[in-house]
Amino acid sequence: MAKGITTRASDYSKWYLDVIDAADLAEHSAVRGCMVIKPNGYALWENIQSQLDAMFKETGHQNAYFPLFIPESFMKKEAEHVEGFAPECAVVTHGGGKELEEKLYVRPTSETIIWSTYKKWIQSYRDLPILINQWANVVRWEMRTRLFLRTLEFLWQEGHTAHATRQEAVAETKLMIDVYRRFAEEYLAAPVFVGVKTAAERFAGALDTYCIEAMMQDKKALQAGTSHFLGQNFAKAFDVTFQDENGALEHVWATSWGVSTRLIGALIMTHSDDNGLVIPPRLAPIKVVLVPIWKDESQRAMMVEATDRLTKGWKGRIAFKVDDREQYRPGFKFNEWEKRGVPLRVELGPKDLESNQVILVRRDTGEKIAAPQEGLLEKIEQLLEEIQSALYQRARVFRDANTFEEDDFQAFQKLIEEPGGFFWVHWCGQAACEATFQETSKATIRLIPIDGSKEQKAAALFAASRRPLEYWWQNLISRIALILQPCGVRRIL
Repeated sequence: MAKGITTRASDYSKWYLDVIDAADLAEHSAVRGCMVIKPNGYALWENIQSQLDAMFKETGHQNAYFPLFIPESFMKKEAEHVEGFAPECAVVTHGGGKELEEKLYVRPTSETIIWSTYKKWIQSYRDLPILINQWANVVRWEMRTRLFLRTLEFLWQEGHTAHATRQEAVAETKLMIDVYRRFAEEYLAAPVFVGVKTAAERFAGALDTYCIEAMMQDKKALQAGTSHFLGQNFAKAFDVTFQDENGALEHVWATSWGVSTRLIGALIMTHSDDNGLVIPPRLAPIKVVLVPIWKDESQRAMMVEATDRLTKGWKGRIAFKVDDREQYRPGFKFNEWEKRGVPLRVELGPKDLESNQVILVRRDTGEKIAAPQEGLLEKIEQLLEEIQSALYQRARVFRDANTFEEDDFQAFQKLIEEPGGFFWVHWCGQAACEATFQETSKATIRLIPIDGSKEQKAAALFAASRRPLEYWWQNLISRIALILQPCGVRRIL
């Protein structure tokens, strides 16, 4: 255990905050409920953003930007939407020293302002589809906040697309939840379940909400991404119509989808340990740190020359840093980079030079490997891929070992408290049944699986919670997760 970091076993919540502090990722700001994302944390977000942005563009999406302020009249046009967001909205009533004629909402999400714009952009089927993504900040007036997981203001991306047919919009919704799944598993190294939210849990104004759910190390669920099939609700609210190929006027079909800086919280709680942060190599801002070791000035000059020679050709291949600071001892440096989660450390001392080798230290396992200097870059690249795969497999093994099937309700009520985990159980599919389940077991449904893998067991995903049912953005972390599918239902769209 690293000094200053609480163990996971003794206090998981404190451990989480200690890891953030030790890795210098973020801190609370002077504004209650807001955070300052420090350079180390923002570099991690930039890597997440960069990879997702490339994946969005590969699927034909373009970036745009829409206003932060939304007229109150826009918010009120879609009744279910405004009802769902009203408690979390921040509202501007004065500007320029005067009371505004119309209140402005600080965006909690951008469906309304974007669909008011799409009305001007769309006249014909030839204008469709519109595939837009926005990188932005949003404000939701949360009462209980937590760094990266729930803050009043946070960073995210929100996609908003417009389509000529229901089929196209549903296909888009599924496409984007699969993009999130691939990102979570291939880059975040977090195994996820994919499914649909129940009516009580779906996004306000959506016909269906697709989601990915991951298990954290405390066996609780984290919703890591959502994709919403909005039907024609917003198109009707803003009278967005188009002339189809036969000349008839039709309302547009819509989707929206998003992930946020919550992904950094997911990364921390999926992989980190009692020594600090652990970052999957594909997202690490610094993948390798090389620490030259010397005892006196004559050795220092020799080690600096050897380091320059060894790292020649690394630039552009891997993100690396040489820590040749003179004011700190090697042990301090090792501890610092370990806390910051750098996937691989390279140690190079005078004896290593004599042996024409280096010592490689894996952050995920702590394993030390003596490697020849010749072909070192290729060895490092190979190890980074091994670490990426190992982190995913470790998280997958943990999740699967803590995922159970349980047909007896009384047994389930006990097991969801201890030992906890994910539970596949039967569910009738009715809202009243869901409410009863929530009240008697303190479990909420996380998702209804769509891949058919649990059709024979008719199972669906719940999460235990001490709080009443809340909307998707409030259910950032639930006490325990549980997966369900209504009995007899083959597929839910």
